[in-house]
Amino acid sequence: MPNYMMLLHEAPPDFSKFSAADIQGIINDYKNWRNGVAEKGKLAGGAKLRDEGGKHISGANGEIRVTDGPFAEAKEVIGGFFTITADNYDEAVELCKDCPHLKYGGRIELREVEPTP
Repeated sequence: MPNYMMLLHEAPPDFSKFSAADIQGIINDYKNWRNGVAEKGKLAGGAKLRDEGGKHISGANGEIRVTDGPFAEAKEVIGGFFTITADNYDEAVELCKDCPHLKYGGRIELREVEPTP
């Protein structure tokens, strides 16, 4: 059964307008969704990425270039990912439809993972 990567795109969050209880509620929404997918035997993994930091690594003309980023000033970042198991794209899309990321204005990029030896 194929795995699918759910890349969670979002505008950089501004948590200043949320109370601690609001933030905990959002976290619980994600945990509940994740646990529901796991109970169906469809969760292969996932993690939230740190809001700041990271590196961009590129190569050109035999040279490697490393720069800092992404930064909060970016218009969109990948805030995290889940890997799910599904029979096909249709089933994977169905599993994504009630992901709280969509409820909070995010966008999900869904990609089938190419098996490698």
